[in-house]
Amino acid sequence: MDSSQSAAVGGNGGSGGNGMLISQTNDTAASAAAADDSMQKLNQVSNSIQKTLGLIHQLYLTVSSFNTASQMTLLQRILIDDGKNPDEFTRDVINNCIAKNQITKGKTDALKNLRKHLLEELEQNFPDEVETFRESRAASAAGRGHFDVSHCYIS
Repeated sequence: MDSSQSAAVGGNGGSGGNGMLISQTNDTAASAAAADDSMQKLNQVSNSIQKTLGLIHQLYLTVSSFNTASQMTLLQRILIDDGKNPDEFTRDVINNCIAKNQITKGKTDALKNLRKHLLEELEQNFPDEVETFRESRAASAAGRGHFDVSHCYIS
């Protein structure tokens, strides 16, 4: 055997006779295999992300094309299929909105009246504190750019 053959077999041809050359070759091959495995996993993750982004884009296109007009058309078709008149449905929805609006308006009016009554009672019993309250409200409103402080005064 010549020196190149003995090195491949694990002889002393440049390896010091302890077989380090073969061990280094195995370590290099293992490192390359690990790097290839890592790259493969990275590519799989990248492909998975690309597929997910594609699905999200398709979903966005589907959702963005479903606007209010198509919703009403769909609702009208369902009503017609059920034998109901879409005009009556629309009238009922508007009447329900008006009724709820009136209930809400009544509640806000009641709260305004309660606030007015409380301020009147407080002014009779604690005039200095009410004046301080009004001044702080006016300063607060002026700081925010709201100069209409008429709601702070009792008429």
